[in-house]
Amino acid sequence: MMKTLMPSIAALLLASACTVALAETAASAKAGQLARGRYLVQIGGCNDCHTPGYAPQNGKVDEKLWLTGDALGWAGPWGTTYPTNLRLLLAGMSEKQWLLHARNMEPRPPMPWFNVRAMTDADLKAIYAYTRSLGTAGAPAPAYVPPGTKAAGPVIQFPQ
Repeated sequence: MMKTLMPSIAALLLASACTVALAETAASAKAGQLARGRYLVQIGGCNDCHTPGYAPQNGKVDEKLWLTGDALGWAGPWGTTYPTNLRLLLAGMSEKQWLLHARNMEPRPPMPWFNVRAMTDADLKAIYAYTRSLGTAGAPAPAYVPPGTKAAGPVIQFPQ
């Protein structure tokens, strides 16, 4: 009886070790994707507009505030637009919906969507994973203000 149990115990131990190794590999891959997303958010300039005070404070803003949108408006011939709270936006989207949004959205200036559209699916998925990992925070950005209407708060004025 002991001889028949030994192969079974060895098989169980091997299966357990394989399961642990797969879990560690998956966790490592997820950590890599989150790090890539964080990096892309930083170098892609996402925080410059979508994080309050990021540019004026030379990027020295607590990460818990990253991508929460801003009440600073961008005014020009298109009206006044506000940087979206990306954490709230992406919390309401699946990864597939985000990819469609990133590829097809027609935003108002000054959002540089041509840069977002140029990203690979892997880059967009990394940004999605990172942004979602931050959790929801902040409030929705102020609503768009049409041309000829004065915005309530501070704005950066582009030439008309």
